[in-house]
Amino acid sequence: MITSVKKQAVMTDLQAHKTDTGSAAVQVGIATERIKELTEHLKVNKKDFAARRGLLQLVGQRKRHLQYIAAHDGQAYLDLIKKLGIRR
Repeated sequence: MITSVKKQAVMTDLQAHKTDTGSAAVQVGIATERIKELTEHLKVNKKDFAARRGLLQLVGQRKRHLQYIAAHDGQAYLDLIKKLGIRR
């Protein structure tokens, strides 16, 4: 589980304005951190199929958010994936 400190750090890094806590970019950042943690967990616990299913759902959710961003502002999409280190 992502800690509130990490979540807050991601939010402050990706916020469009001071009170922005739920924009698509912020949600992609939080999902990326959760994906990193779940990936590390699954390297140790290879048979945790519930966590694997959750990871796949989270990857799909992040993909949909990224598609939304790309459809509305292509340059913001490219900047976001570069900042987060996500493959295109």
